[in-house]
Amino acid sequence: MRIARFSIDGNVGFGVVEGNDLDVIKGHPFAEFERSGQKVPLDKVRLLPPVLPNKVVAIGRNYAEHAKELGNEVDDVPVAFFKPSTSVVGPGDPVVYPSFSQEVHHEAELAVVIGRMCREVPRERVKDVILGYTCANDITARDVQRREAQWARAKGFDSSCPLGPWVETELDPSDLTIQCTVNGAQRQLGRTSEMVRSIEDLIVHITEAMTLLPGDVVLTGTPAGVGPLNVGDEVAVTIEGIGTLTNKVIKRG
Repeated sequence: MRIARFSIDGNVGFGVVEGNDLDVIKGHPFAEFERSGQKVPLDKVRLLPPVLPNKVVAIGRNYAEHAKELGNEVDDVPVAFFKPSTSVVGPGDPVVYPSFSQEVHHEAELAVVIGRMCREVPRERVKDVILGYTCANDITARDVQRREAQWARAKGFDSSCPLGPWVETELDPSDLTIQCTVNGAQRQLGRTSEMVRSIEDLIVHITEAMTLLPGDVVLTGTPAGVGPLNVGDEVAVTIEGIGTLTNKVIKRG
């Protein structure tokens, strides 16, 4: 099931994507809900970020070839960092090139959307706390990341976390193709089976330390092939079984 968050005529809601239509739901996807039977054409709505996370917990260096291309080793434990809720934008929203950087990169990633409050999740229960999966782009000010020990500015600036286009709830995430294109040219191509640590590993590791809330998002790392974005570029992240997340890079006004 594909669940989208959308806006139409100033109203925001959730709906189930069926072909070219949205079947509006009563309530929200973090509890039992009913379909209203009210269908709206997809091309008549604005798709929003599929969730508004309290926090985005991102994992770095979870693909060995990506770690290698940046001159890093794979760490003994997962490298975790936060992207604030203000970094989140949706499909079609602009990525605003930060004024403090001269080198901004794309990073295509599979995002895990949490469906229920959870802490200290045992491995065998990880699937029970996941609502589904969506596409993400961990936009990074690479020059800032290199010169600042903490990655808060490099990875947390406004519009640095595009998510979308919707949440796919029925998906085996273990071996999916991840692709990133810029202006139609392929930059990244990998598979989730290349992750150093599985989604189960990551959720167990994160929830040892903190509570995850419904709508929180976990970014699972990016495959090799990251590279620069420039003002005017159109960047698209496509993940098998989910769809395509497209955003355009603009200059800060």
